[in-house]
Amino acid sequence: MRFNGFFSLILIMMLIGFYSTKAEPRTLTLEEAIELALDNSTETKVALLEIKKAQARVNEAFGYAYPTVDFSTNFTHFIEKPQIPFIDFQSLLAYSTLMTMSQMGVLVPDPVTGDPVPFSYNQPYKEKYALMSMSLANSFETKLQATQILFNSAVFKGIGASKIYLDLSQESLRSTTTKTVTNVKKAFNGVLLTREMLEIMKASLTNAENNLKNVKAYYEQGLVSEFDMLTVQVQIENLRPTITQLENGLKQAKDGLKMVLGFNQDEEIDVEGEIVYNKADYNDVNALVKKAMSDNYDIKTFDIKKKIDNEFIELDRAGYWPTIAAFGSYSISGQSDNFDFMNYNTGVVGISFSMNLFNGLRTDEKVQQSTIAVMQTEEQLAQMKEFVKTQVKAKYLELERVNKLLESQERNVELAEKAYKIANVKYREGTGTQLDIQNAEMALRVAKTNKLQSIFEYITAKADLEQLTGETDKKYFQQVFKKTNKQ
Repeated sequence: MRFNGFFSLILIMMLIGFYSTKAEPRTLTLEEAIELALDNSTETKVALLEIKKAQARVNEAFGYAYPTVDFSTNFTHFIEKPQIPFIDFQSLLAYSTLMTMSQMGVLVPDPVTGDPVPFSYNQPYKEKYALMSMSLANSFETKLQATQILFNSAVFKGIGASKIYLDLSQESLRSTTTKTVTNVKKAFNGVLLTREMLEIMKASLTNAENNLKNVKAYYEQGLVSEFDMLTVQVQIENLRPTITQLENGLKQAKDGLKMVLGFNQDEEIDVEGEIVYNKADYNDVNALVKKAMSDNYDIKTFDIKKKIDNEFIELDRAGYWPTIAAFGSYSISGQSDNFDFMNYNTGVVGISFSMNLFNGLRTDEKVQQSTIAVMQTEEQLAQMKEFVKTQVKAKYLELERVNKLLESQERNVELAEKAYKIANVKYREGTGTQLDIQNAEMALRVAKTNKLQSIFEYITAKADLEQLTGETDKKYFQQVFKKTNKQ
């Protein structure tokens, strides 16, 4: 019994330890979050699969230039042999015999007298036909054939197009990677922002509660009125819903981060770090626009897509050109009525030339459609460039605005902290009111919140600008490209 109780205790402790460990949230740094997102992101996985598909297309395109070897064998048994009309040799032989007998004067008995007389036959021959079978009941053929394309414009253009398509899929993966990194930075800092705003609000609640303790002590001594105590109590109760709202906002921010990371929503996570203002060295908006035009991965993707569209024009034009191929085959065949086959071999080599002369102008129409596709891509590329230019300028102005704003907000926080301390001192000395403390505390809270919000806006705008100008750290590309066959 003692052993059973001992083991039960051990089991309970293990279960408690298990559930305590299970409930422990997973704490992530920004770098860890980015790496996990690149591993788990659905967009990244789709882009990686697109690269694998493009690599398979390159191999397929080369396969059309390689020789093809085909092997075939078949056995046929006629349940009822096919027949064709043919000259009736039996009637022809009978006619020839009668004509020969007549010409040679062969003696035959006279039907009346019975005396031998020469045979006489002078009827003209009328051709007769009969159904005859020229096939045996069983037949087989085993054939080995090889074909090598010597010239086919579509094959050679297809190889080049498939390689460009592979470049497109790789550039698309880079574009997806930059967007994933940017989204993680935004979501991660969104959690930090909400958490720090919650801490500010909790600090305000703590200040109000400490203030209430002082006011109660003064009230009990008859130094302040009941109105002051009620005012502080109302302030505390007004802060509690805001704290609850921020706690819910923090959960939603973490859920958003989990979605970006590709995590299960049931998994508990936390983040490590704080919102930090690091001023970027951006001085020339025109230089940023120029960099975006050359390094933006969406623009690069459209540039490569334009090359593919031009290759499709050449592929469609290949319909005007001939196809030349060398071929050779070797076969073993046999026929028999009773499986005692008579076998014979056949070997053939040669060169084939084929060229379309007219196909209802389908090739012309296909070329025209491909040309229009190039024009559409050019329009989309021009639109993309203008959009990127506009975004770069907007983000640059946003950074400039927040930079100037943060300088004054930093000073504003210092002033608000000083005003709050003065308000408390004045109240203790009897020269101030609770309204002064509340106003000072609210001003301090608003100043800190505005500063945090501005820093978050700066970080977000900076992340967007880095994405627009292609400034994503190359180590992230190395991480995702390790999963492909080509770095």
